[in-house]
Amino acid sequence: MAERETTRALAHPDRAEIRLEGVLHALSDPLRLSIVRDLASSDTELACSHFALPVTKSTTTHHFRVLRESGVVRQAYAGTTKLNGLRDADLEALFPGLLDSVLQAASAQEARLTTPITA
Repeated sequence: MAERETTRALAHPDRAEIRLEGVLHALSDPLRLSIVRDLASSDTELACSHFALPVTKSTTTHHFRVLRESGVVRQAYAGTTKLNGLRDADLEALFPGLLDSVLQAASAQEARLTTPITA
């Protein structure tokens, strides 16, 4: 009996194909930025189901596709689960310091917006 192909490949841009404007567009959406922040703080790849996004499943799929097609994340199937990993080494090689700067700015913004204003 012949062994069947059990992995489904997803299209990802090669490192040389990743464009700054695509990365910035992907990171400009608050939900996609929250996904990237979670991935950056994780030591492992995370399943799409890990992310509790306040949108429909089809919209969640769209956000992950934008991140993948822009070169920000790499996705791979493990059985029926789609795992996501940040392409931080590729992004650092192409745009040194960009991802770290964006993540630091996002953390600073979150702190600023969640800190109560005192008179």
